[in-house]
Amino acid sequence: MYAKFRTVASILVIAEFTIPLLAALTLKRIVDEPTVLTKNMKFVYAGLALTAGVALVMALMPSMMGPFVSEQERQMLSGIQGMTPDVQNTMLSSIATMRSAMVSSDAWRSIIVIIIGVAMLLLYKAQKIKPLYLIIGISALCLIDLWQVDKRYLNDDMFVPKSERDTPQQATATDMEILKDKSLSYRVLNFSSGAFNENNTSYFHKSIGGYHPAKLRRYQEMIDKYIAPEMQAGMQAIGIKGGVMSEVDGRKLFPVLNMLNAKYFIVPLQGNATTQLQNPYAQGNGWFVDKLTYVADANAEYAEVGKIDVSHEAVADKKFEAVLGNTQANDSTASVVLTKYEPNSLTYTVNSAKGGVVVFSEVYYPGWSATIDGQPAELGRVNYILRALNVKAGKHEVVLDFHPTSISTTETIAYVALVALLLAICAALYVEWKKQKVAKE
Repeated sequence: MYAKFRTVASILVIAEFTIPLLAALTLKRIVDEPTVLTKNMKFVYAGLALTAGVALVMALMPSMMGPFVSEQERQMLSGIQGMTPDVQNTMLSSIATMRSAMVSSDAWRSIIVIIIGVAMLLLYKAQKIKPLYLIIGISALCLIDLWQVDKRYLNDDMFVPKSERDTPQQATATDMEILKDKSLSYRVLNFSSGAFNENNTSYFHKSIGGYHPAKLRRYQEMIDKYIAPEMQAGMQAIGIKGGVMSEVDGRKLFPVLNMLNAKYFIVPLQGNATTQLQNPYAQGNGWFVDKLTYVADANAEYAEVGKIDVSHEAVADKKFEAVLGNTQANDSTASVVLTKYEPNSLTYTVNSAKGGVVVFSEVYYPGWSATIDGQPAELGRVNYILRALNVKAGKHEVVLDFHPTSISTTETIAYVALVALLLAICAALYVEWKKQKVAKE
């Protein structure tokens, strides 16, 4: 997905440079050769009919650009507790009406810009305005149009004082206490607010929750089937035990949260205050499993996660059997220690007497690669969402890295295209310079 985004972005950047360049070269030719406009007026009228005509249809019938409400938005509203179907339909109708009006308004604005631009060309053709005024007029028209659109995305309300910019989110006393833990990587789960509808926690910590409109499907499925029920059961038990985590049966109540290394829980107190509780059952950054079961497919893997002891067992799709192989029980001396952490590169020291399958508390995603003592190794997926690797007995350095070839390929294409564009500009300038030189001779 990221690579696709980079490709689209590269195309847009190239278009952003190319279209104004072509427009400028066209305007220059019209000014240098006034007769070219007279000879090609049919193309001007055709362009007017095509662009203004399409804009007029959009202005009069904006519903053609619909639907203006996505299925995801419908599902989001339907999931809000206490909202009746009538209220949902009213809100969806209002959103659709507002967006339809925006399309119509933009279409009318485009028609006005097109007509003014063509009018300037006709005035120039009739020798009513000088070339300089034509250039100034067209430039001003483009600037005003761009300014109006750009102000929607970057306006005065978006600028804030430097002090607010530097400290956009204030750490609570609870945040400060958690931040005293200098471990390289652990996760925090906030029970005091909608864990999956807020991002304050993610500003200071690696959060189990957080909000983003585009979620990994597998993680969302884990939230729905396992994480949300575990949160409910865990919060109830914590309340009953008065926050004494040693008396809460965490291995049974929230095993998936443990395998996601939820080391700290933020829980609410009276008066909108919060406090932190350390989860003694969090499984850390990685661990050896004593048993690995292979199932028919991902659906079976998903269902089986809730039936195993994830602290000692794992379940995997059988398509990863050739990658992960078999595992065996290790004693308490087996260890997996995270020694270096970066968002796209993690280094572990793995030590065991017998070797086997190591499960990492990191989400499995295509593009991640692994090395063991510098030699390439293939990652597998276990427990529906986590990475796993078969590591032989002894002490080894394991590196998980995210530098997919799709990104470098996209960057190469973008840079080649930009270089080609610059060469084309230089060639055009050279040809124009040669023409001017010949004309003077």
